[in-house]
Amino acid sequence: MTTPIKPASWSYAEAYVEEDEVLAAARARAEEVGVVPIGPGGGAALRFLASVLDARAVVEIGTGTGVSGLWLLRGMRSDGVLTTVDIETEHQRLARQSFTEAGIANQRARTISGAALDVLPRLTDGHYDIVFCDGDKAEYAAYLKEALRLLRPGGVVAFDNALWHDRVADPAQRDEESVAIRDLGKEIASNEALVPVLLPVGDGLLLAKKEWTPETD
Repeated sequence: MTTPIKPASWSYAEAYVEEDEVLAAARARAEEVGVVPIGPGGGAALRFLASVLDARAVVEIGTGTGVSGLWLLRGMRSDGVLTTVDIETEHQRLARQSFTEAGIANQRARTISGAALDVLPRLTDGHYDIVFCDGDKAEYAAYLKEALRLLRPGGVVAFDNALWHDRVADPAQRDEESVAIRDLGKEIASNEALVPVLLPVGDGLLLAKKEWTPETD
């Protein structure tokens, strides 16, 4: 085992990819309406992932004010489309404002208002490169089930807050969200059709690649 990372190094890594004024404005809107978006380190990881996959179709659960959406769109191919779902229409209005300020064409960001588990079943099977989940933590297991249907083989599902304020690593923490995220991690780690990794960026980013298998070819 290596020596645990020190707070100064963690902060350095979080700020390694700088955010611009557009992202800063989106974060300011998030604070105004009580939304906690993905951190800069997690956002940079999402952009990197979208770029590596040359993503053209991405689903986001939890629009917020557009912080994670901006990171994803900046990594996607120029004709890629983000489908982002949120139950709060006002948050989505603010997100569209963020996208406009970033020069994102309207047709590249499709906002759908509604509960994720009502909207996701209406989306196309096997069509998406990434499914990013940052909604109701108690619903994470249900999001995983939907994501495995929505992803193409080789696509990736990502969950923010995978460490949940240091509570997931502590088995004594038995609140609903901690238990749900802890169980999700175990389910993903034991699924032979997935290649998982847990990144200690921000509040934790859990990624899992949907493997090429005879069932998914």
